[in-house]
Amino acid sequence: MLMASVLIPTKNGETWIEACLRGVYSQQGIAGVDVLIVDSGSTDRTLQIAGRYPVRIAEIPPNEFHHARTRNFAATLSQAEYLIFLSQDAIPEDSNWLASLLKNFSDSEVGAVYGRQLPRHETTSERHSALSAIYGPTRIVKETANKRQLGFRYYHFSSANAAVRRDVWAATRFPEDLKVFEDLGIAKRILDAGWKIVYEPDARVLHSHDHSTVGLFKRYFDIGYTFRRLGIWNARTRDSMTKEWSSMIKQKFGRPKIHDARGKRGGIRMDMAKSAGFWLGVHERYLPLSVKRFLSAHKVFN
Repeated sequence: MLMASVLIPTKNGETWIEACLRGVYSQQGIAGVDVLIVDSGSTDRTLQIAGRYPVRIAEIPPNEFHHARTRNFAATLSQAEYLIFLSQDAIPEDSNWLASLLKNFSDSEVGAVYGRQLPRHETTSERHSALSAIYGPTRIVKETANKRQLGFRYYHFSSANAAVRRDVWAATRFPEDLKVFEDLGIAKRILDAGWKIVYEPDARVLHSHDHSTVGLFKRYFDIGYTFRRLGIWNARTRDSMTKEWSSMIKQKFGRPKIHDARGKRGGIRMDMAKSAGFWLGVHERYLPLSVKRFLSAHKVFN
Protein backbone atom coordinates (compact mmCIF):
# COMPACT_ATOMS: atom_id res chain seq x y z
CA MET A 1 0.00 0.00 0.00
CA LEU A 2 1.13 3.54 -0.71
CA MET A 3 2.03 5.50 2.38
CA ALA A 4 0.39 8.72 1.18
CA SER A 5 -1.24 10.44 -1.78
CA VAL A 6 -1.08 14.19 -2.31
CA LEU A 7 -4.44 15.26 -3.75
CA ILE A 8 -4.58 18.64 -5.51
CA PRO A 9 -7.75 20.08 -7.11
CA THR A 10 -6.80 22.42 -9.95
CA LYS A 11 -8.35 24.90 -12.33
CA ASN A 12 -6.43 27.59 -14.21
CA GLY A 13 -3.63 27.43 -11.68
CA GLU A 14 -0.65 28.06 -13.94
CA THR A 15 0.54 30.90 -11.69
CA TRP A 16 1.23 28.59 -8.76
CA ILE A 17 1.13 24.93 -9.84
CA GLU A 18 4.82 24.78 -10.82
CA ALA A 19 5.95 26.02 -7.42
CA CYS A 20 3.42 23.78 -5.70
CA LEU A 21 4.59 20.61 -7.45
CA ARG A 22 8.23 21.55 -7.16
CA GLY A 23 7.70 21.88 -3.41
CA VAL A 24 5.89 18.54 -3.20
CA TYR A 25 8.57 16.66 -5.15
CA SER A 26 11.36 18.22 -3.08
CA GLN A 27 10.12 16.51 0.07
CA GLN A 28 12.38 14.19 1.99
CA GLY A 29 11.11 10.63 2.04
CA ILE A 30 8.95 11.04 -1.07
CA ALA A 31 9.17 7.28 -1.82
CA GLY A 32 5.81 5.65 -1.27
CA VAL A 33 3.95 8.85 -2.09
CA ASP A 34 2.03 9.62 -5.26
CA VAL A 35 0.52 12.87 -6.48
CA LEU A 36 -2.92 13.14 -8.03
CA ILE A 37 -4.40 16.22 -9.70
CA VAL A 38 -8.15 16.53 -10.27
CA ASP A 39 -8.62 19.27 -12.83
CA SER A 40 -11.99 20.89 -13.48
CA GLY A 41 -11.59 22.41 -16.92
CA SER A 42 -8.37 24.42 -16.97
CA THR A 43 -7.99 26.52 -20.08
CA ASP A 44 -4.52 27.80 -19.27
CA ARG A 45 -1.19 25.92 -19.00
CA THR A 46 -1.98 24.12 -15.72
CA LEU A 47 -2.09 20.61 -17.18
CA GLN A 48 0.87 21.25 -19.47
CA ILE A 49 2.97 22.30 -16.48
CA ALA A 50 1.71 19.41 -14.34
CA GLY A 51 2.61 17.00 -17.14
CA ARG A 52 6.28 17.76 -16.56
CA TYR A 53 6.00 15.87 -13.26
CA PRO A 54 5.12 12.20 -12.61
CA VAL A 55 1.61 13.07 -11.47
CA ARG A 56 -1.64 11.25 -12.11
CA ILE A 57 -4.27 13.48 -13.68
CA ALA A 58 -8.04 13.06 -13.55
CA GLU A 59 -10.30 15.51 -15.34
CA ILE A 60 -13.88 16.49 -14.55
CA PRO A 61 -16.19 18.98 -16.31
CA PRO A 62 -16.12 22.50 -14.83
CA ASN A 63 -19.75 22.30 -13.72
CA GLU A 64 -19.02 19.17 -11.69
CA PHE A 65 -16.55 20.89 -9.37
CA HIS A 66 -17.73 21.02 -5.77
CA HIS A 67 -15.40 21.64 -2.83
CA ALA A 68 -16.49 18.56 -0.88
CA ARG A 69 -17.52 16.22 -3.68
CA THR A 70 -14.34 16.82 -5.70
CA ARG A 71 -12.13 16.11 -2.69
CA ASN A 72 -14.11 12.97 -1.92
CA PHE A 73 -13.73 11.90 -5.54
CA ALA A 74 -9.97 12.48 -5.40
CA ALA A 75 -9.78 10.34 -2.26
CA THR A 76 -11.54 7.45 -4.01
CA LEU A 77 -8.76 7.41 -6.60
CA SER A 78 -6.16 6.60 -3.96
CA GLN A 79 -5.60 3.56 -1.78
CA ALA A 80 -2.91 5.27 0.29
CA GLU A 81 -2.92 5.02 4.05
CA TYR A 82 -2.82 8.81 4.40
CA LEU A 83 -4.60 11.35 2.18
CA ILE A 84 -2.83 14.69 1.84
CA PHE A 85 -5.10 17.53 0.71
CA LEU A 86 -3.30 20.52 -0.79
CA SER A 87 -4.52 23.59 -2.68
CA GLN A 88 -2.95 24.37 -6.04
CA ASP A 89 -1.63 27.68 -4.71
CA ALA A 90 -0.30 26.32 -1.41
CA ILE A 91 3.49 26.10 -1.67
CA PRO A 92 5.39 23.86 0.78
CA GLU A 93 7.97 26.07 2.42
CA ASP A 94 10.65 23.43 2.98
CA SER A 95 11.50 19.78 2.38
CA ASN A 96 10.10 18.68 5.76
CA TRP A 97 6.49 19.77 5.14
CA LEU A 98 5.18 16.28 4.37
CA ALA A 99 7.13 14.55 7.14
CA SER A 100 5.89 17.16 9.61
CA LEU A 101 2.29 16.33 8.75
CA LEU A 102 2.75 12.57 8.81
CA LYS A 103 4.76 12.29 12.02
CA ASN A 104 1.63 13.10 14.03
CA PHE A 105 0.01 9.82 13.01
CA SER A 106 2.38 7.96 15.33
CA ASP A 107 -0.45 8.59 17.81
CA SER A 108 -3.08 6.07 16.74
CA GLU A 109 -5.87 8.34 18.03
CA VAL A 110 -5.01 11.15 15.59
CA GLY A 111 -7.45 11.14 12.70
CA ALA A 112 -6.31 14.26 10.87
CA VAL A 113 -3.60 16.91 10.85
CA TYR A 114 -3.50 20.37 9.34
CA GLY A 115 -0.52 22.63 8.88
CA ARG A 116 0.46 26.25 9.12
CA GLN A 117 -0.41 28.76 6.41
CA LEU A 118 1.94 31.69 6.03
CA PRO A 119 0.99 34.87 4.15
CA ARG A 120 2.80 35.74 1.00
CA HIS A 121 5.06 38.77 1.36
CA GLU A 122 2.93 40.96 -0.90
CA THR A 123 -0.41 40.19 0.74
CA THR A 124 -2.43 42.73 2.75
CA SER A 125 -1.82 43.58 6.40
CA GLU A 126 -5.28 42.16 7.20
CA ARG A 127 -4.22 38.74 5.89
CA HIS A 128 -0.92 38.92 7.77
CA SER A 129 -2.81 39.67 10.96
CA ALA A 130 -5.54 37.08 10.40
CA LEU A 131 -3.21 34.23 9.45
CA SER A 132 -0.91 35.01 12.37
CA ALA A 133 -3.87 34.70 14.72
CA ILE A 134 -5.23 31.50 13.20
CA TYR A 135 -1.96 29.73 12.40
CA GLY A 136 0.39 30.40 15.25
CA PRO A 137 3.72 28.77 16.17
CA THR A 138 2.31 26.44 18.85
CA ARG A 139 1.25 22.85 18.14
CA ILE A 140 -2.32 22.08 19.23
CA VAL A 141 -3.92 18.70 19.83
CA LYS A 142 -7.70 18.98 19.59
CA GLU A 143 -9.59 16.42 21.63
CA THR A 144 -12.66 16.29 23.83
CA ALA A 145 -10.66 17.19 26.95
CA ASN A 146 -9.77 20.67 25.63
CA LYS A 147 -12.94 21.43 23.70
CA ARG A 148 -14.10 24.07 26.17
CA GLN A 149 -10.66 25.67 26.38
CA LEU A 150 -10.34 26.04 22.60
CA GLY A 151 -13.80 27.54 22.17
CA PHE A 152 -14.69 28.48 18.59
CA ARG A 153 -11.29 27.32 17.34
CA TYR A 154 -11.95 23.70 18.34
CA TYR A 155 -13.41 22.76 14.95
CA HIS A 156 -11.07 24.86 12.84
CA PHE A 157 -9.40 22.84 10.09
CA SER A 158 -8.19 23.62 6.57
CA SER A 159 -8.13 21.29 3.57
CA ALA A 160 -5.68 23.66 1.86
CA ASN A 161 -2.88 21.93 3.81
CA ALA A 162 -3.97 18.80 5.62
CA ALA A 163 -3.64 15.04 6.05
CA VAL A 164 -6.38 12.56 6.96
CA ARG A 165 -6.15 8.85 7.69
CA ARG A 166 -7.81 7.03 4.85
CA ASP A 167 -10.06 4.96 7.13
CA VAL A 168 -11.10 8.11 9.01
CA TRP A 169 -11.94 9.86 5.74
CA ALA A 170 -13.93 6.79 4.61
CA ALA A 171 -15.98 6.90 7.82
CA THR A 172 -16.62 10.66 7.78
CA ARG A 173 -16.03 12.11 4.29
CA PHE A 174 -16.33 15.76 3.37
CA PRO A 175 -20.03 16.71 3.75
CA GLU A 176 -21.40 17.20 0.25
CA ASP A 177 -24.43 19.12 1.49
CA LEU A 178 -22.07 22.06 2.17
CA LYS A 179 -21.16 24.21 -0.83
CA VAL A 180 -18.14 25.63 0.96
CA PHE A 181 -16.16 25.24 4.22
CA GLU A 182 -16.21 21.50 3.71
CA ASP A 183 -13.12 21.35 5.92
CA LEU A 184 -15.10 22.70 8.88
CA GLY A 185 -17.71 20.03 8.20
CA ILE A 186 -15.33 17.08 8.11
CA ALA A 187 -13.46 18.37 11.17
CA LYS A 188 -16.69 18.29 13.17
CA ARG A 189 -17.42 14.76 11.99
CA ILE A 190 -13.91 13.57 12.89
CA LEU A 191 -13.83 15.17 16.32
CA ASP A 192 -17.39 14.17 17.19
CA ALA A 193 -16.44 10.58 16.31
CA GLY A 194 -13.76 10.68 19.00
CA TRP A 195 -10.63 11.15 16.90
CA LYS A 196 -8.03 13.82 17.61
CA ILE A 197 -7.08 16.56 15.15
CA VAL A 198 -3.59 18.08 15.37
CA TYR A 199 -2.52 21.53 14.26
CA GLU A 200 1.12 21.12 13.23
CA PRO A 201 2.95 24.47 12.82
CA ASP A 202 6.06 22.81 11.33
CA ALA A 203 4.06 21.75 8.24
CA ARG A 204 4.28 25.17 6.62
CA VAL A 205 2.96 26.37 3.28
CA LEU A 206 2.75 29.80 1.70
CA HIS A 207 -0.93 30.39 1.06
CA SER A 208 -3.02 33.55 1.27
CA HIS A 209 -5.78 35.34 -0.60
CA ASP A 210 -6.46 39.05 -0.39
CA HIS A 211 -10.03 40.21 0.22
CA SER A 212 -11.72 43.57 0.02
CA THR A 213 -13.71 44.83 3.00
CA VAL A 214 -16.96 43.86 1.27
CA GLY A 215 -15.46 40.50 0.31
CA LEU A 216 -14.54 39.79 3.93
CA PHE A 217 -18.02 40.77 5.09
CA LYS A 218 -19.61 38.30 2.65
CA ARG A 219 -17.09 35.54 3.38
CA TYR A 220 -17.71 35.79 7.10
CA PHE A 221 -21.45 35.84 6.50
CA ASP A 222 -21.03 32.37 4.98
CA ILE A 223 -18.82 31.26 7.87
CA GLY A 224 -21.44 32.37 10.38
CA TYR A 225 -24.14 30.54 8.44
CA THR A 226 -21.99 27.38 8.39
CA PHE A 227 -21.36 27.58 12.14
CA ARG A 228 -25.11 27.72 12.74
CA ARG A 229 -25.89 24.97 10.24
CA LEU A 230 -23.33 22.58 11.74
CA GLY A 231 -24.53 23.28 15.29
CA ILE A 232 -21.19 24.79 16.28
CA TRP A 233 -22.63 28.14 17.37
CA ASN A 234 -23.43 28.03 21.08
CA ALA A 235 -22.70 29.96 24.26
CA ARG A 236 -19.14 28.61 24.49
CA THR A 237 -18.13 29.45 20.92
CA ARG A 238 -19.93 32.80 21.08
CA ASP A 239 -18.17 33.86 24.28
CA SER A 240 -14.72 32.78 23.10
CA MET A 241 -15.12 34.52 19.74
CA THR A 242 -16.43 37.72 21.32
CA LYS A 243 -13.52 37.77 23.75
CA GLU A 244 -10.88 37.20 21.07
CA TRP A 245 -12.26 39.69 18.55
CA SER A 246 -12.75 42.37 21.23
CA SER A 247 -9.17 41.91 22.37
CA MET A 248 -7.87 42.09 18.80
CA ILE A 249 -9.70 45.33 18.03
CA LYS A 250 -8.59 46.90 21.32
CA GLN A 251 -4.99 46.05 20.50
CA LYS A 252 -5.27 47.79 17.16
CA PHE A 253 -6.79 50.89 18.72
CA GLY A 254 -4.07 50.99 21.34
CA ARG A 255 -1.13 50.09 19.13
CA PRO A 256 1.41 52.93 19.52
CA LYS A 257 3.20 52.33 16.24
CA ILE A 258 1.25 52.10 13.05
CA HIS A 259 2.47 52.86 9.55
CA ASP A 260 -0.23 55.45 9.04
CA ALA A 261 -3.64 56.38 10.35
CA ARG A 262 -5.30 55.29 7.12
CA GLY A 263 -3.84 51.78 7.46
CA LYS A 264 -4.98 51.57 11.05
CA ARG A 265 -8.51 52.65 10.17
CA GLY A 266 -8.59 50.21 7.27
CA GLY A 267 -7.58 47.27 9.47
CA ILE A 268 -10.21 48.09 12.07
CA ARG A 269 -12.82 48.56 9.34
CA MET A 270 -12.06 45.10 7.98
CA ASP A 271 -12.27 43.54 11.44
CA MET A 272 -15.64 45.18 12.00
CA ALA A 273 -16.83 43.94 8.59
CA LYS A 274 -15.86 40.37 9.50
CA SER A 275 -17.64 40.61 12.85
CA ALA A 276 -20.80 42.06 11.32
CA GLY A 277 -20.83 39.53 8.49
CA PHE A 278 -20.40 36.62 10.87
CA TRP A 279 -23.15 37.86 13.20
CA LEU A 280 -25.59 38.24 10.31
CA GLY A 281 -24.65 34.79 9.01
CA VAL A 282 -25.38 33.21 12.37
CA HIS A 283 -28.79 34.91 12.38
CA GLU A 284 -29.54 34.47 8.66
CA ARG A 285 -32.86 32.76 9.40
CA TYR A 286 -34.32 36.18 10.16
CA LEU A 287 -33.36 37.57 6.74
CA PRO A 288 -35.34 37.37 3.48
CA LEU A 289 -33.97 34.90 0.96
CA SER A 290 -33.18 37.69 -1.52
CA VAL A 291 -31.03 39.44 1.09
CA LYS A 292 -29.20 36.23 2.02
CA ARG A 293 -28.43 35.55 -1.61
CA PHE A 294 -26.98 39.04 -1.94
CA LEU A 295 -24.86 38.74 1.21
CA SER A 296 -23.40 35.29 0.49
CA ALA A 297 -19.92 35.22 -1.02
CA HIS A 298 -20.23 31.61 -2.20
CA LYS A 299 -23.90 31.57 -3.27
CA VAL A 300 -24.83 29.08 -0.58
CA PHE A 301 -28.50 30.08 -0.82
CA ASN A 302 -28.85 29.65 -4.60
